[in-house]
Amino acid sequence: MLFIHVNKNDMVFYKDKLVVKHYLTRQEMGWSAAQDAACRIEELLRDREYINIIFAAAPSQNDFLAALQECKIDWGRINAFHMDEYIGLPMDAPQRFGNYLKDHIFGKVPFRQVYYLGDASVPQEECMRYASLLEKFPPHIVFLGIGENGHIAFNDPHVADFADPFLVKVVDLDLTCRRQQVNDGCFPSLSEVPTHAYTLTVPALLASSYLFCIVPSRLKAQAVYHTLYGEIDEACPASILRTKENAILYLDKDSAALLNLK
Repeated sequence: MLFIHVNKNDMVFYKDKLVVKHYLTRQEMGWSAAQDAACRIEELLRDREYINIIFAAAPSQNDFLAALQECKIDWGRINAFHMDEYIGLPMDAPQRFGNYLKDHIFGKVPFRQVYYLGDASVPQEECMRYASLLEKFPPHIVFLGIGENGHIAFNDPHVADFADPFLVKVVDLDLTCRRQQVNDGCFPSLSEVPTHAYTLTVPALLASSYLFCIVPSRLKAQAVYHTLYGEIDEACPASILRTKENAILYLDKDSAALLNLK
């Protein structure tokens, strides 16, 4: 049974199989998601030596990751992965998702092991390497967000495949996705945003037992609306979350602005 941490001020509803939780502020949203995640981690570790978790890297995750570090978690029994990475940036570039996660959580708590994506020089070899790690350490939990174009990881609408035969692949990034990186303050201009990246595929993400999707900001309001009320198809990759048992979508007032919550 899915554990849902509910406070008296929480607003909770379902859309198909997806649980949706709505908060007034992104701080409340992040804290609630962290509490839910910590409870799930504790439960999973009761009968396992260790668990495997996939992390998203984006400013939208800041409040959640900060709150998660305040929770009582046995980090030494968790293997950490991340879900996407740019191709073509220097290894020390602050925009690299591995570096973001190192700064925000991977380097701040004592994980059992951290597995970084994007270290190999040959992209197809890197895809195979990381896919083999995911097969060796199947994910129990995924922490993710939703992009302005409805993507999950870097599965933009034109490359998303709900029946993708691969776990990890190289993709080209669409214009909306690349503009989001500027909107988020990660790059000063569109011309500096890489055009290609590694991504875990949609099936790789949905193979996890539990998904916690954290989505603040008015910039995500349109994508959230289409995720919940559009067709379930690759035109809005995040819509697939509505088919997933044990998935929770966390929204703040801004990202839920287009929803009828009265």
